[in-house]
Amino acid sequence: MVRRVKEAIQKEEKQKEANEKNRQKSIKEEEKERRDLVLKSALGNENKGFALLQKMGYKSGQALGKSGEGIVEPIPLNIKTGRSGLGHEELKKRKAEEKLENYRQKLHMKKQANEQAADQFRIRFKTKQEERKMEGDLRKSQRACQQLDMQKDIDVPKETWFWIEAEEEDKKDEEDKEDECTSSDLSTLKIYLQTVLETVLQIMIKASLKEGALDKVLLAPQNEQFDKTELKESQRKPSST
Repeated sequence: MVRRVKEAIQKEEKQKEANEKNRQKSIKEEEKERRDLVLKSALGNENKGFALLQKMGYKSGQALGKSGEGIVEPIPLNIKTGRSGLGHEELKKRKAEEKLENYRQKLHMKKQANEQAADQFRIRFKTKQEERKMEGDLRKSQRACQQLDMQKDIDVPKETWFWIEAEEEDKKDEEDKEDECTSSDLSTLKIYLQTVLETVLQIMIKASLKEGALDKVLLAPQNEQFDKTELKESQRKPSST
């Protein structure tokens, strides 16, 4: 199978090469091939310009300039074949570069904004945690002051902020009660579900031990005229297990 596939691929490649050779080239393609061939070939002594350069001391393969650091190959000839005006390609290229640069700047700005937002979030979170800790420490200190004052039979604090305000204490108690209710409700629901599961398992075990009764119930669950006497008789039979 693999050999056939390879042979088919080779045959297709040979066919493409044959078609490429037999294909008649267009006038533009022929002109381009002739032009490239002439441009690649070096100038001979019969060329008047080259002969003039040799008279001025130029040697074949030598770089231009007194120091010999100039170009060796001639400047390439780029022939314009499109219908666009002069400088259109350069303008198009410059716009593409500007667009790419703008896109890079936007990405950089977006990255900086994301980093700044992340830093601000971390600062806010840290500040909030510190505020909560300070509030907790203050509440503990107020509660301790209140207990010490009450032990000394002091009914009114020296400063109002020495004791916990009644509204804040009631609010804290309500939150604690809600948490307790939620936990108690969850524990009650868990116990109820466990009881239901155990009951269902017991019913399934008893039903599986009674031959014939379970099959009849499953086959006719919605039949209102089910023969109850037949079910009782099947229950009275001793289990085969």
